[in-house]
Amino acid sequence: MRTIELLAPARDFEAARAAVLCGADAVYIGAERFSARAAAGNSIETIRRVVELAHPYYVRVYAAMNTLLTDDELSAAEKMIYRLYEAGIDGLIVQDAGLLELDLPPLPMIASTQMNNDSLEQLRFREAVGFSRVILARELTLEQIRRIRRDTSIELECFIHGALCVGASGQCYLSYALGGRSGNRGQCAQPCRRLYTLKDAQGRTIVKDRYLLSLKDLNLSEHLESLMDAGVTSFKIEGRLKDAAYVANTVGYYRRLLDGILHRKGFLKSSSGISRLTFKPDPHKTFSRGFTDYGINGNAGTMAFIDTPKSIGEYVGTVKSVQCDSFVLDKKADLHSGDGLCFFDADKNLAGTAVNRAEGQTVWPQKTGQMKTGTRVYRNYDHLFYKRLQRPGERKIAIALTLRDADGGVALAGCDADGNEAVFEMACDRQPAQKKEQAWQTAATQLQKLGGTPFECGNVRIATQDRYFFPVSVLNGLKRGVVEALMTSREKNRPRLAGGIVKNDAPYPGRHLTFRGNVLNEKARLFYARHGVESIEPAAESGRDLHDAVVMTTKYCLRKQLNQCPQDGQAEGPEPLLLEDEDGNLLRAEFRCGRCGMDLYWIS
Repeated sequence: MRTIELLAPARDFEAARAAVLCGADAVYIGAERFSARAAAGNSIETIRRVVELAHPYYVRVYAAMNTLLTDDELSAAEKMIYRLYEAGIDGLIVQDAGLLELDLPPLPMIASTQMNNDSLEQLRFREAVGFSRVILARELTLEQIRRIRRDTSIELECFIHGALCVGASGQCYLSYALGGRSGNRGQCAQPCRRLYTLKDAQGRTIVKDRYLLSLKDLNLSEHLESLMDAGVTSFKIEGRLKDAAYVANTVGYYRRLLDGILHRKGFLKSSSGISRLTFKPDPHKTFSRGFTDYGINGNAGTMAFIDTPKSIGEYVGTVKSVQCDSFVLDKKADLHSGDGLCFFDADKNLAGTAVNRAEGQTVWPQKTGQMKTGTRVYRNYDHLFYKRLQRPGERKIAIALTLRDADGGVALAGCDADGNEAVFEMACDRQPAQKKEQAWQTAATQLQKLGGTPFECGNVRIATQDRYFFPVSVLNGLKRGVVEALMTSREKNRPRLAGGIVKNDAPYPGRHLTFRGNVLNEKARLFYARHGVESIEPAAESGRDLHDAVVMTTKYCLRKQLNQCPQDGQAEGPEPLLLEDEDGNLLRAEFRCGRCGMDLYWIS
């Protein structure tokens, strides 16, 4: 039966714990070094703790080492991969092809989205060299994913929620060009979240000081079943820099949606256990820049939120009137003391305040600032909601227990929801109980108390020949023994992924690689040469001069965003436009009309 995976980010152990408790089937976590989020690295010991937390629920743990490596880093990377393997990870996410030339343990290898997995030819090649899974480029449409699935059998992982890079993953060199901090090395300075002024070719200002490259956050919650039908089996939430509260809320939200689809289609989730939440998930209540489906069906639309790169949260109402110390909304909002509010002032700049008190439609904030009648108000921090997220819920695996006679004592047998079985025997006196019904009820009640373990028991069967009296110490000993034995059985039978790179000479789909091939070390050069590539330019991070080079290619179109698309009859032609940031850096935007998108060139 087909299994589906909900994959969650883990900035640290607490975020991983939130993901597991709230229903994730897998988590991905950054290693100490060499991950695309350098600020979210974790020690081997932390990753080992995450593995120990996750595996009893059959939750998989993938480690990310998805940056480009220099020659002098490859040895350290190889050693780290072996340490991760020994820590029990289930797969390794990589970008640098040089790693594939090393002597690696038999780990399933996952091609990072940083490898720019945007074409059928590239994915066929990844499959041929032994990758177990590819993380699809965010730019792909449903139809493109369907075509990929028809002609490959490799596992497909797809982002469904979270922050969007405006540039194609692995193909953005803007941060490196402007300040020497490479996204391909895990150090992106996020220049896309900065203010820009847009000018025409004659230097006339079109838009001044707006966040013109800052995309909304991805939300494909309405497209999950279509993605499943298209062949996606792993549904990924972005957010390795997000906190445990964000992870709990987002995982909880998608767990509920996916469970409904799985039940209807007769599919299974890839992990075990049932999560019970203490809160009602709502993606607007944790970090949100507003949402876009990023043209998953081919209709690009407006993808950016150019007024702020910050979280605005959930819309709570529009201001009807403002007094010196309060304001009235056009509808009742469930606001509380300590909530954070935000709104846009007359200059379209984001302002914020906190709630001191709220009654019905009237709110007493710490300050009203430039708030006026007609202002739209958002709550970007729900105090009570975040308080619930401190203890988001629990996750339990159902088991059935049977108490029966054994030679010289008694035995407790356990069988879990996945069919794993275990028996633990204990020597003891079997004294018939004087109050048989009470003794039976006491034994059943005591054996059901499994707090502190991953298990819960809704069914205890007493199958002894007589109803005996057992001291609580005996019952607790039986429980501890069968739980330990069942945990051992689960680990033995835990589904494992097969994988490992195949060193062959499968032809790469191309004979020439520009700097956009991201070849930074000699091992990567050897890899592509072995697969038939004849000319290989070194990566941008080798020190290449990027003046007047394409430093970003993107599905996003500024003309479309600003309602100036020539195909919509809003402009005479797609002449290049100029972007200038706060520091005077100048970019030229050239537009790809017909298939939509643009390329940015660094001028100065």
